[in-house]
Amino acid sequence: MNKKLNIPKPLHEYAILTFASFLMGFGIYFFRFPNNFSFGGVTGIAVIMAKAIPLSASTITFILNILLLILGVVVLGKSFGIKTAYTTIMLSISMSLFEFLFPMSGTLTDEPILECCFAVILPALASAIIFNMDASSGGTDIIAMILNKYAPINIGTALLLADFLVAVFAFTFSIKTGLFSVLGWFSKSLVIDSVIESINKCKVFTIVCRDPDKITEFIMKDLNRSATIEEAVGAYTHDKRFVVTSIVGRSQAVKLRNFIRHIAPDSFITISNSSEIIGNGFRSHI
Repeated sequence: MNKKLNIPKPLHEYAILTFASFLMGFGIYFFRFPNNFSFGGVTGIAVIMAKAIPLSASTITFILNILLLILGVVVLGKSFGIKTAYTTIMLSISMSLFEFLFPMSGTLTDEPILECCFAVILPALASAIIFNMDASSGGTDIIAMILNKYAPINIGTALLLADFLVAVFAFTFSIKTGLFSVLGWFSKSLVIDSVIESINKCKVFTIVCRDPDKITEFIMKDLNRSATIEEAVGAYTHDKRFVVTSIVGRSQAVKLRNFIRHIAPDSFITISNSSEIIGNGFRSHI
């Protein structure tokens, strides 16, 4: 019998963070930097500064990230996020590595709309993965956290404002670049929210049945989930029924639905989506 490979949770988490950091670095280096797209954050500042000082955008990003990381440790303390520190360093390393291996003197294509899409989607996808791991990619996130600590402004507002100001500076290159940057700044938040919601989406089952035993046994033994059973009475027939509530993953939902159809075809089932579940077996904290 094949044994399931049991990867330690910390190793698994840092492997995901490493992948997300390199995915973000790929999108930024190959699509954002060559087009001077400035969607906000440290990479947006680096795009602008690279035109004024004799350093590449990748090098400036590395320097700014390290300086902000040090500032975050000094102001917010060591507990502000080991994962954030790791992700910040890996992002800087990834872009420096891409710059060393694949030096670029221009854009990959002559289609700015196509490159803007990839410049938005790839880093936003990576950001969503990182945020979902209770970390961040550093940069303006750290500035927002500091502002939140010492000023009457929440992190979301501080981050949105800082990124918008950086995006507006892209108009110094050209009106077209500025418009693309503002469009990317706006689209980035939409993509991040959509991806996070998709990653965490679960199916909530409410099953009204006569006999809940076989259904709950399948949920616990085959799906490795749990369920809540309540007694109920039908309003029309006044017959006794049981209501089983369970939350499962999307792939598990298909198995559970097919099983109920087979074992208890007279059951009444409602299935709804949930973007986030907090509790044992799902996310452990808010």
